[in-house]
Amino acid sequence: MSRSPRDPLRNERIAAESDPAADEGGPKLSRRSFLKGAGAAAAVAGLLGVKPAAAGGAEPEPPIAGTAERLGPGPVNFNLRVNGATRTVTAEPRVTLLGVLRDHLGLTGTKLVCDRGACGACTVHLDGAPVTSCMMLAIDARNHEITTIEGLGAPDRMNALQNAFVAKDALQCGFCTPGMTMALSAALGGNPNPSPAEIKRAIAGNICRCGTYPHVIEAALAAAKASRSRA
Repeated sequence: MSRSPRDPLRNERIAAESDPAADEGGPKLSRRSFLKGAGAAAAVAGLLGVKPAAAGGAEPEPPIAGTAERLGPGPVNFNLRVNGATRTVTAEPRVTLLGVLRDHLGLTGTKLVCDRGACGACTVHLDGAPVTSCMMLAIDARNHEITTIEGLGAPDRMNALQNAFVAKDALQCGFCTPGMTMALSAALGGNPNPSPAEIKRAIAGNICRCGTYPHVIEAALAAAKASRSRA
């Protein structure tokens, strides 16, 4: 039994013959014709720069340029003002202020302990206010004045609070000491005559696992007294 040669337009012809419009004398439209027409319309729209309508028929709003700074993902260069000096840093935008201070600038007095803002060991000053540097991106510290424990004094020229910590034996393992000192330094800067209760509130975010809190309070009171006597 022989087969008739295959008709490549058979499906289109059947669709056209079954079109109700054909019985009414209307124009016949095949699927191929429809696709050709739609493709041509899309090409013309593209050449004319016509934008497709958004859902609901509203035109999409153009993006607002210049509203956000784009940094990274690789290392970028930026400046930080640390302990009165401008330091140039090359780091990824995801790096914390604590990471830059320790790993890029060599200021290891600021301690990495919990790395989640719970212990206070990484406390530094940002424009005079205490912040946990492990919870802040270094890139966000630009245009601010940063002070670390090294900025308060050195072993051969300690300030009154650092001297009081030594005199009152307010440190044991030493991991919490820089953060405690920075928190108290900020508190004494705003209140030169604090009460023991106010000192406790100032170090409420700083944990000492060695339990030297009574000595820390004594050191803060002694430092406040020494500062007032020199004033």
